[in-house]
Amino acid sequence: MSPDDRSNRLELVELYAPIVGGLARVEAEFRSLTENKKAGFPALYQMLCHVLVGGKVLRPVLTLLSAGCFNGETDRIVPLATASELLHIATLVHDDAIDKADTRRGKPTVSKLWGLEKAILLGDFLFARAGEFAAATGNLHVVRLFARTLQIISSGELRQSFAAFSPEQSYEHYLERIAGKTAALFVLATEGGAVLAGATDDGVKALHDYGYNLGLAFQIVDDILDFTGDEKEMGKPVGSDLRQGTITLPALLLMQRSPGDNPVDRLIRGEDREANIARTVSLVRGGDIIEQCYAVARGYRDRACGVLDSLPDSPARRSLMELADYVIRRDR
Repeated sequence: MSPDDRSNRLELVELYAPIVGGLARVEAEFRSLTENKKAGFPALYQMLCHVLVGGKVLRPVLTLLSAGCFNGETDRIVPLATASELLHIATLVHDDAIDKADTRRGKPTVSKLWGLEKAILLGDFLFARAGEFAAATGNLHVVRLFARTLQIISSGELRQSFAAFSPEQSYEHYLERIAGKTAALFVLATEGGAVLAGATDDGVKALHDYGYNLGLAFQIVDDILDFTGDEKEMGKPVGSDLRQGTITLPALLLMQRSPGDNPVDRLIRGEDREANIARTVSLVRGGDIIEQCYAVARGYRDRACGVLDSLPDSPARRSLMELADYVIRRDR
């Protein structure tokens, strides 16, 4: 583990301190879900072992911290915290299958190991189990929020698929896409946690807005790292989105600077894909586009933190503020 990795892990441990017990409960739910398949369905057990490990469990963290702002009882929050992460993992399994990706976080994808059909079916299984955990909250608001989130994510993926390699992709379309891809799941976690903790309408609205803006900031940083990150550390090729015909913020800014005469436009027209991807990555890295993108991400980070000012001070609220800063600084 590198010094940066150790520093990041120590920072996350400090951020998660107010909810360490709740996170342990979520991890126990994952173990139970996996172990229950060991004897009766060994193949599914192996698949679950593969996907239900690692990662930052960011969505359960957001759920538990959001509830913690209102002194929410952990027993009521754990099912939603578990549901939010299962839903996230299900979307990743489906995304990798659709994109025909070979690796995720440096490991072979489910579709690479078990094939496309089984990957889709595993994603469906995880969606269903996530819905079951959401229903276990016994809260109609949360169940509706879960269903709406799944609809938003699915619609967003359809929009992205139809827009692939389209010259009509715009900044407005980009924001709409990342709102559906990432922000919707963050909102499920933050708004749902506030609801289950018995927050007032104003408190629920504040956590909804926090989750939405943090989700946008998070995805913009993800899209920056797709250009600047180390391939080994990210576990996927640099420029992966471009290979799928998806134009993210760095590429959009490059297109705006040289309309009609840039490697992104040439890529969209089907000209020498690998050369134009390499040229796009080089141009984005070589100028001030990355800093412009970070400025946009910081703007959404600031909006996220701003809405928390209306809430009473607490360890959970402070962790949410610090987590927003971490989202901008992370390197993977």
